[in-house]
Amino acid sequence: MPDFLLEIGCEEIPARMIDAASQELRERVHTLLNRERLNAKDTMTYFDTPRRLAVLAPGIPAAQADISEQITGPAVTVAFKDGQPTPAAHAFAKKSGMHISQLDRISTPKGDYLSARITKKGRAAREIISELLPKEISSIYWPKNMYWRKRGEVFVRPVRWVVAMLDDEVIPVEVFGIKAGNQSRGHRILADREVAIPHAGEPYVSALRDAKVLSRGEREQQIRKGLDAATRAIPGARWREDKNLLDTVVNLTEFPSAILGSFDPEFLALPEEVLVTVMRDHQKYFAVEDSNHELLPHFLAVLNTDSDPQGIIRHGHERVLRARFNDARFFWQTDQKHSLRERVTWLKQVTFQKDLGTYYEKTRRVQRVCSWLAESIRQSGIAIRPGVVHKAACLAKADLTTELVKEFTELQGIVGGLYARVQDLDRDMKEDAQQSIATAIYDHYKPESMEDSVPRTIEGAVLSISDKADSIAGMFSLGLVPSGSKDPFALRRQANGIVKIIAEHKLPLNLAQLFEYAREAYRGSAAEKKFSASLDYADALRSFFRERLEFYLRDVLGFKYDVVNAVLAAGADDVVDALVRAEALTQVRPSEDFESISASFKRIKNILRQASENQKQVAASIDSNLLREPAERELAAAIPQISKKVESLRGERRYQQALLEISRLRPAVDTFFDKVMVMVEDEPLRANRLALLQTLLKEFSTIADFSAIVTEKEKGTAGS
Repeated sequence: MPDFLLEIGCEEIPARMIDAASQELRERVHTLLNRERLNAKDTMTYFDTPRRLAVLAPGIPAAQADISEQITGPAVTVAFKDGQPTPAAHAFAKKSGMHISQLDRISTPKGDYLSARITKKGRAAREIISELLPKEISSIYWPKNMYWRKRGEVFVRPVRWVVAMLDDEVIPVEVFGIKAGNQSRGHRILADREVAIPHAGEPYVSALRDAKVLSRGEREQQIRKGLDAATRAIPGARWREDKNLLDTVVNLTEFPSAILGSFDPEFLALPEEVLVTVMRDHQKYFAVEDSNHELLPHFLAVLNTDSDPQGIIRHGHERVLRARFNDARFFWQTDQKHSLRERVTWLKQVTFQKDLGTYYEKTRRVQRVCSWLAESIRQSGIAIRPGVVHKAACLAKADLTTELVKEFTELQGIVGGLYARVQDLDRDMKEDAQQSIATAIYDHYKPESMEDSVPRTIEGAVLSISDKADSIAGMFSLGLVPSGSKDPFALRRQANGIVKIIAEHKLPLNLAQLFEYAREAYRGSAAEKKFSASLDYADALRSFFRERLEFYLRDVLGFKYDVVNAVLAAGADDVVDALVRAEALTQVRPSEDFESISASFKRIKNILRQASENQKQVAASIDSNLLREPAERELAAAIPQISKKVESLRGERRYQQALLEISRLRPAVDTFFDKVMVMVEDEPLRANRLALLQTLLKEFSTIADFSAIVTEKEKGTAGS
């Protein structure tokens, strides 16, 4: 079974686009091979650099396996007339590639039909790949495309060569006017030549390695070693780990090395956040720190070459960084001429969103939401400083008018927090209040991903939630709801942030109330006149946040999907409550009693659903005079007793104990289903028994919908 290799060689691909495109290319090739019955025997691998995307599929079949299938033709009564074959019989025989005498007859419930067993010969892998691969390559999604040959043919950068091989044989693929061959390219500086690929698989990797082109893993290892070696020149120093930056420089190089540079120590007077942002985001440099995590006046640059013996490259990097730091210092000093308080009114000239007004208007709305949240949290007994929240909300967006943020947009919020620490916010403000305000502003964009930390303080958490809720409420009210992969305003990310903050700070907030108030903050504004009348705002947000909470519980915290479904079916407005219920349900789920009661609730739900579909009446309440069987009287008596205990435990959020109480219903429920027929002919009796089951379901589904739990028996059935 031959190995398959595809390499698309092009001009330098932007580093940020490589990983997603590589993943998509692998998925497309994998899907193509599986669809065409050319499954690889081992896991597909990849080889990506700034100048190439490559896929290696080991051990694919040289050709599809032949397929034998039975096809059915016309009815015998149609195929023959007076014992002679009709045109229908001849047509079917021709289609089958057989003589009429070779056709079979099969009996079906509808009568006898002509039939034929035909064998479809499998096509060669070479032929299939040659035909179908170009479409898959041209369909790769890129955030930005180019055309360089003719309109309609686009790719991220001009394609310069293509390698497509089965073992040592070239596959005749043509992409963007380029015919595939077995010639790749070496490193643009260190080995700028064509590289003959003798064979798909490991010989491909070896040939490129000889031409100074390393795989992703090799490049990362070489970068780490280079950074370690360069840093050892400074006693006690170490380079600051930064995974995102490391991923970026891996995708910027083919044969990397690292050099150590320096800058004037006077720049260390600038905030560390500014220096690191300039080095990391603008120059792709690693910061260097001492054992106390304090920045040192040095940096590490990763080169796409093997060395810098004369120090020429290092000198160039130092000169560029010095200019960048001078700019940052100038912006910092210029910004101090106007306080954050002055800048708040400047926000009237900064548009938040064309239909939602300016950042000044957003600031006023966020302040109102913050006041409501702070009071709600204070009444729940959590210590919070409403004055700090209010002042932080007033100043949070003021840094958008600063020169430093205009130049380094990544620092929005952070710059506001830094300026709030060093400026006079109010004449008589205490130092601890000022620092709390600064911290809340600094953190209010957090978390920017599920891996990011939440705001450090309750005040910062409230500001962050209010800011995000205002954006989501406004966009939803305009009808700008995320759909599919489209989310231009990053509303999913902001909603994820709200869920994470509430969960980690354990805030007693109701999502429905939060967004009711966030929308109320728009009342009377010019934006409100543009709100969509056709969208059910509350319902759309309820569904949206249920998805976000489901994602958080399942994908971030790792709860089982059926536990999450069961918990959210009983309520998804209180994040902390849902989390506690999921933890409790996970704890009691393995018990035999709980498994049994879950299966019974599933049965109850099915009975009630079928009764509704068949328009069978359910009594408004349970009539004790119609409880004729001992088993139903026992169950009816057990429900209020256990319900009272469950309600008390639920009020204290002692959900694990409450679930164990519900499990105690098992004997009564089991006996009921063993001894009592629910769907009897007697209508009043049937309606009363349905009411009993409905009461049982309603009373004990407030913690979780047990019918959503997949029992061990169901798992076994699904696997068989």
